[in-house]
Amino acid sequence: MLRTVRPAFHFSDKTLQKKNVSVPVLAAVLAGLATLGPFSVDTFLPSFPAIQHDFGVTTLELQQTLSVYLATFAVMTLFHGALSDSFGRRPVILASLAVYMLASIGCIFSGTFGQLLFFRAAQGLSAGVGWVVGRAIVRDTFGGHEAQRLLSLITMIFGIAPALAPVIGGWLQGAFGWRSVFAFLALYGALQLALCWRWLPETHPQEARQPFAAGPLFRNYRQLAGDPLMALLCVSIAFNFAGMFLYVASAPAIIYGLLGLDEAGFPVLFVPAIAGIMLGAFFSGRLAGRVARPVTVKAGFTIMFCAAAFNVGYHALAPAALPWTVLAVMVYSVGMALAGPSVQLIVLDRFPRLRGTASSLQGFTHSLFTAIAAGLVSPQVSGNGFALAVAQAAMLTLGCVCWLWYQRVNSREVRLTS
Repeated sequence: MLRTVRPAFHFSDKTLQKKNVSVPVLAAVLAGLATLGPFSVDTFLPSFPAIQHDFGVTTLELQQTLSVYLATFAVMTLFHGALSDSFGRRPVILASLAVYMLASIGCIFSGTFGQLLFFRAAQGLSAGVGWVVGRAIVRDTFGGHEAQRLLSLITMIFGIAPALAPVIGGWLQGAFGWRSVFAFLALYGALQLALCWRWLPETHPQEARQPFAAGPLFRNYRQLAGDPLMALLCVSIAFNFAGMFLYVASAPAIIYGLLGLDEAGFPVLFVPAIAGIMLGAFFSGRLAGRVARPVTVKAGFTIMFCAAAFNVGYHALAPAALPWTVLAVMVYSVGMALAGPSVQLIVLDRFPRLRGTASSLQGFTHSLFTAIAAGLVSPQVSGNGFALAVAQAAMLTLGCVCWLWYQRVNSREVRLTS
């Protein structure tokens, strides 16, 4: 059985010095890459009614603009990390950004709903590169507590995007219509491409690269997926995030239906949720090196369970209303962001020579569960505050069970090999 081991390659800040890149600049670049995901989802949510009207589709059909994006996002995460393990981090990121920019342009000029779904799927194929490969870059460059601090810093910067995205989307929708939202995404993709071309270093040396071929790739994934601890960690993170993303995917129903607000009301839900993510990430960074990772994760779960219990209790007695509905989401987000960086680093350290592939597997699991939450669960529960709260609590409980199971198996493994 495998044990958590020290990274096989650790560059400290020498790699950054060669590129003349400071740690804050690297954090900003990687955070900018990671924001492609939330911008691609949250910016066009205020445009749901307009898109539905223009193409004459049902609410369930409209929801597929999220589902197809998330499904292709999930599938491609299996390859982003593996490609970066073979060809380097930088080329894979630059190529994916070019594809994202072209897909966003395709969305602008879509003449049918089918064309829009096709280009949304193309966006999903490329948007996940920043978060998947970015985590591998962090672990390539730093070890231990420094990596946790940098991941926490990236999460804090990244957290601004979902708060800004619906505000930008609502303004663009009101002023220019839904196609302008995708024009903004195309320009944002072009900006990220330019910044990465200038500032992003290559952190994966030639001698550490793996051959990219079907056989080795399949064997690598079989090795990772066959490790029960890896599976438990990936599923735990996925369930925790899906519990929060359920409210993101249900945002139009919550804002327009449950809370009775207009397109300018999206920040009412998103700003508190993202403030919670930033706060949790801040505490994660502060605790790095001072508190053991399992203790940090336990604190995160405790906060999430308190939020979920309040959420279920309140909505069992009263309809969705401000500020209580969004307060529960905010507190849940604090716990999720507090636990997240620690668990992600444990995942990356399971297979230090396959960090990109490990990040891809974790990203695939994360995205798959997110797609299920958006495409299957959200349409069933988004019209009822109590149903939403119960669904979130169920996902959190499953995530916690996976984490406790991981701890039990890992403790037994350590005893047997010590």
